[in-house]
Amino acid sequence: MNAEIFIDTIKQVVVEDSIESVQANLENPPGRKPDQELVELSRWFKSLDIKDQSMILKLIRESTQTAVFGFLCVLDGVRAIEDSEKGQLKLFYEKENKSLLLNDPNENYLHDLL
Repeated sequence: MNAEIFIDTIKQVVVEDSIESVQANLENPPGRKPDQELVELSRWFKSLDIKDQSMILKLIRESTQTAVFGFLCVLDGVRAIEDSEKGQLKLFYEKENKSLLLNDPNENYLHDLL
């Protein structure tokens, strides 16, 4: 695992899977007794014409990508989460007694790799 592989994985298991999950929930709310708010959203979404549904799905994609990008900016230390003296977040991948700093400030930023 390195930063590039990490970001490729995040793109799939966070970004793409989240988008697909939201779309599936809009099209068919899950469960025997789905959450009423989700049922209402689903009814509204299904009432839209295909073009408007497509625009909503694009908005979901943009929102998801923006949220992940922002989170990676926080991990990279380029988006402040503290008002005063700034600390540093470190993201390590550890396997078989090896450790790799994924958000190394001397390498490409994770948010740039996204």
